[in-house]
Amino acid sequence: MLRLGKHAFADDALLIMAIVNRTPDSFYDKGATFAFERALERVHEVVRDGAEIVDIGGVKAAPGQEVTVEEEIERTVPFVAAVRAQFPDLIISVDTWRHEVGSAVCAAGADVLNDAWGGWDPQLAVVAAEHGAGLVCTHAGGVEPRTRPHRIAYEDVLADVLSRTVGEAERAAALGVPAESILIDPGHDFGKNTRHSLEVTRRLGEMVATGWPVLVSLSNKDFVGESLDRPVGERLIGTLATTSVSAWLGARVFRAHNVPETRQTLDMVASIRGSRPPARTVRGLA
Repeated sequence: MLRLGKHAFADDALLIMAIVNRTPDSFYDKGATFAFERALERVHEVVRDGAEIVDIGGVKAAPGQEVTVEEEIERTVPFVAAVRAQFPDLIISVDTWRHEVGSAVCAAGADVLNDAWGGWDPQLAVVAAEHGAGLVCTHAGGVEPRTRPHRIAYEDVLADVLSRTVGEAERAAALGVPAESILIDPGHDFGKNTRHSLEVTRRLGEMVATGWPVLVSLSNKDFVGESLDRPVGERLIGTLATTSVSAWLGARVFRAHNVPETRQTLDMVASIRGSRPPARTVRGLA
């Protein structure tokens, strides 16, 4: 049973973690939700469209202008507090690798810390334990936050993914993070080239077999763009195809920009799998 915030989810539930970037330079939305009120509108939109979780970020993942701890806190903490006030039951996640930010956002009402940089700051898991928050343990290949991999190589990329993510998950549980609130993420594009990301996708079942619930962050990423030779604004079809495959292989949580399309994709997979009935069945019955 996966437990996040006030909610518990069955093993066959497919959840959407909607991306809300409080950054002026996001690779996808180019700062569309940097403004406080626009970001709040975005939260209302994604909840209406079927997202169970919102993931709030104050620093873009790619290289760029330095964002200090203080600036990241300023971008995230008041916003987390505002979202919590308007949505008392919504699962709020914050995308950060810094324990100082993690502590501040948990105090403001965050339920989950999404550590996209693979435990770079080992104190982040300690903070999650102190606050009883969930934790996403992501594979980033040991690269420094906000850097791109350069000619990175693995003898077996999935073996490295399993070693690092399961190791971080077990460490977090030993520190006191609720085990039922820990997820592992293969970290598509993070510390990987496109061939690595494709391999971890087709071998995702091996991650699922560990017993830790798997989160995937696929949305509009470079591995999709390079696979199909499409720019950022034309990667939705490839993203949804990868989402379908990942759901079929057992991933549980899907971090996404395009919430309505992702919801329909996951509902269709669930209906094919037999865990969700069709919305209506009149064909052949009239």
